[in-house]
Amino acid sequence: MTEQSRVRRALISVSDKTGIVEFAKRLSSADIALISTGGTAKALREAGLHVMDVSEITEFPEMMDGRIKTLHPRIHGGLLALRDNAGHRESMDEHGINGIDLLVVNLYPFEETVARGAGFAECIENIDIGGPAMIRAAAKNHGFVGVVTDPDDYETVLQEIELDGLLKTETKKRLAAKAFAKTASYDSAISTWFSAHNNEPFPKDVSVAGRLSSVLRYGENPHQAAAFYKTGTNRSGVATARQIQGKELSYNNLNDTDAAYELVAEFGFEKPAIAIIKHANPCGVATGENLVEAYLAALRCDPISAFGGIVAMNQKLTGDLARKIVEVFTEVVIAPEVDDEATEVFAKKKNLRLLAAGGVPAVNEEGSVMKPLAGGFLLQSRDARTVNLADLKVVTKRQPSEQELADMLFAFKVAKHVKSNAIVYAKDSATVGIGAGQMSRLDSSRIAARKAQDAAEACGEMQALTQGSVVASDAFFPFADGLLAAAEAGATAVIQPGGSIRDDEVIAAADDAGLAMAFTGIRHFRH
Repeated sequence: MTEQSRVRRALISVSDKTGIVEFAKRLSSADIALISTGGTAKALREAGLHVMDVSEITEFPEMMDGRIKTLHPRIHGGLLALRDNAGHRESMDEHGINGIDLLVVNLYPFEETVARGAGFAECIENIDIGGPAMIRAAAKNHGFVGVVTDPDDYETVLQEIELDGLLKTETKKRLAAKAFAKTASYDSAISTWFSAHNNEPFPKDVSVAGRLSSVLRYGENPHQAAAFYKTGTNRSGVATARQIQGKELSYNNLNDTDAAYELVAEFGFEKPAIAIIKHANPCGVATGENLVEAYLAALRCDPISAFGGIVAMNQKLTGDLARKIVEVFTEVVIAPEVDDEATEVFAKKKNLRLLAAGGVPAVNEEGSVMKPLAGGFLLQSRDARTVNLADLKVVTKRQPSEQELADMLFAFKVAKHVKSNAIVYAKDSATVGIGAGQMSRLDSSRIAARKAQDAAEACGEMQALTQGSVVASDAFFPFADGLLAAAEAGATAVIQPGGSIRDDEVIAAADDAGLAMAFTGIRHFRH
């Protein structure tokens, strides 16, 4: 590295001033001249540091409410000049441009401004222009300029500079890569917000922004690498959760916990609800007068599959429920809040991961879901539709009873979160049999009925839990066979989207079997 690559001048302009005063003090102690702007310069001067204003270098004042500060050849020339290029050095001498060897910038808090619900004009004003321009200039010229966009890098940078006045080449490359990722992520957040404002869900160009939360031990399988990235949205769930205790969350833990929490969100906040998940599919879901009642009803559906599962709830986790949960080996428990007594109970199970999410996601909240394909990805809106009593169209001669209607709506909410083809039997606001992910809807019906029989035997009951239940299907029955299998299992009422070319045959079969059946007109495939 040449003498010209020594760090002599640093430009500092930050919105997040965490640690910046101490950082600048140590730079100053290393005989590095400080240049700054606005609030940053004020904070550094108040700390007793000598700081040169950008306006002294540009010989232009900050103007247009601070929109114009650093967009000037004496700033960008100082960042972009190749110090070993004779032509560049001549231009610097001719125009009075001095090199800037270290750039320390973090950007206007655009995402935070959007997240707190600020108006359109305020969000626009929090789109940083000069910051990204300087960051990209410094990152491009990383052979001569170090660029710091994250306070987490302050100490590493200081240690290298304090050692011999230089930044290592590999450090500058790493910081440059991080800087380009930062500006890309920032622009992506702006683009996504603007598209939503313009009611343009599928713009011509799409980018996805995320910030690394943690590198995971491995992915779905030990030979796969994985990491968890947060997108910056404030939707409650695994991304907002505080881990109170337990081992590191794995890829599968995170995926399954998200599935569990999204399912339990279907039931809002008012009525206590529990979802037990295994491999992203529910093995038991119930509502009750309290969470303990709901948990026991959910567990009854499939106690074997619940072993090693995920438990999610929509209300505060208490000690009474915690004592029930620890009777079964459980990987993760997630709740909006956790009381002290529950925390003490779980502390005896040190490997169990306990999460407090701070809220329950709004089921009707808009958003997007992405699925990767070879050479691209699919993008769709989140399935935020819910089915209410007014949406149902009874198509059979027999009308469903009030209890059957309540159970039908409950079962259809659960079916929305079961992998297709999905069949869900429910009784008294609790699942009693679930068939998931089969190629045939008939197979899903039979599997759900068999599991209900197994669950009954495990509980010491004489008849299958599906006797007197209702059944929900995530999509229409293409033939009457799946429906008749449900009738054979003891179901008395059916809820399904309808829309098959054989609807008349299926309705006739339901009438012959004495079933009540309602169409929703809404399908909930989940692949």
